[in-house]
Amino acid sequence: MSNRITELFQIKYPIVQAGMVWNSGWRLASAASNAGILGLIGAGSMYPDVLREHIQKCKQATDKPFGVNVPMLYPNIEDIMNIIVEEGVKIVFTSAGNPKTWTSWLQERGITVVHVVSSVKFALKAQEAGVDAIVAEGFEAGGHNGRDETTTLTLIPMVKEQIRIPLIAAGGIATGKSMLATMVLGADGVQVGSRFVASEESSAHHAFKQLVVDAKEGDTQLTLKELAPVRLIKNKFYNDVQELYKQSPSVEDLKTLLGRARAKRGMFEGDLEEGELEIGQIAGLIHDIKPVATIVKEIVLEFEEAKQNLKNL
Repeated sequence: MSNRITELFQIKYPIVQAGMVWNSGWRLASAASNAGILGLIGAGSMYPDVLREHIQKCKQATDKPFGVNVPMLYPNIEDIMNIIVEEGVKIVFTSAGNPKTWTSWLQERGITVVHVVSSVKFALKAQEAGVDAIVAEGFEAGGHNGRDETTTLTLIPMVKEQIRIPLIAAGGIATGKSMLATMVLGADGVQVGSRFVASEESSAHHAFKQLVVDAKEGDTQLTLKELAPVRLIKNKFYNDVQELYKQSPSVEDLKTLLGRARAKRGMFEGDLEEGELEIGQIAGLIHDIKPVATIVKEIVLEFEEAKQNLKNL
């Protein structure tokens, strides 16, 4: 399954395990890399010293390529980037910020840079900034999302029409069939997040993993657009947000309700009532918690079967 993405990252399959806050520590990233895809450590929930520890443990657990996902709004961004260089990480996915800020600095240090976008406009800005590849993420995705609410099915061909560099599709992808669909639309590979939350190696709390497995169509919603749009499972916290909206709240009112560390509380500590439970719409198709290697095997097998069936149409 060799193409521009497998060659860029030196991996077997053109699949990336998304870097997700509180879900993707070294265990998930190393298991993903060992399964032949690109594993990512999610730096968004880590203090610099914690990230260093995860990188070091990941290096011990795999001899395959892995990367780090860095939201650029991170307060300790300089420390994070320096640690990535010091520890010899060769792949960085950046998000939530201007790709011009760090791309050339990282590339001068021998690092491959991929930027996550949710629109054609930002895909073009990322290409202009010189990134090596782009992740285009539709608003089906879990966690923080684009403001335009463009779905993956429409976003991928629109981005493909405008850019020359390798394109990775994200948002609503958890199966081999959805992987094939996005590649037919022009993607060179896929980034999978929610499916790996419900894996044995994910650092998410078991109660959250089970909630993802139990989720049905319609159980997630995009909210808090005034702060940063986020897709999460409806729970008491979500209902509290909806009640507050009835009072025409200010941004400060919303920030006060959100408070601090609510995502950690939900996904990492397992508080299913008061926590922020970030997951994608595709949770409705996730029915079990499995080892990463099994998940990858199933996706690849289904992809190959679907591709064969397509030829027979």
